[in-house]
Amino acid sequence: MAEFVEINLESLYSSTDTAKLSDLNAYLHKALSLAGEGNEIVLTGAGPVWLYLKLAHALHGKARKLIYRSPVSGDVVIFDHSPD
Repeated sequence: MAEFVEINLESLYSSTDTAKLSDLNAYLHKALSLAGEGNEIVLTGAGPVWLYLKLAHALHGKARKLIYRSPVSGDVVIFDHSPD
């Protein structure tokens, strides 16, 4: 059964005030480790658009479902590969 995993992007670069493109591989490694396989993933928190996009691309094929969550938009389903 798929688990629900929330990844706050700010936690990926918590040692600095801002995300750095030069640290992208470290952020991806950490997020993929948190995501696991076949889970429902929610990406949330402050972060640059490039980081959200790169994570969405990296999680495709690894996550069953990917959701973007913000206080403004609420939940936005990026992809859903759940069997119906």
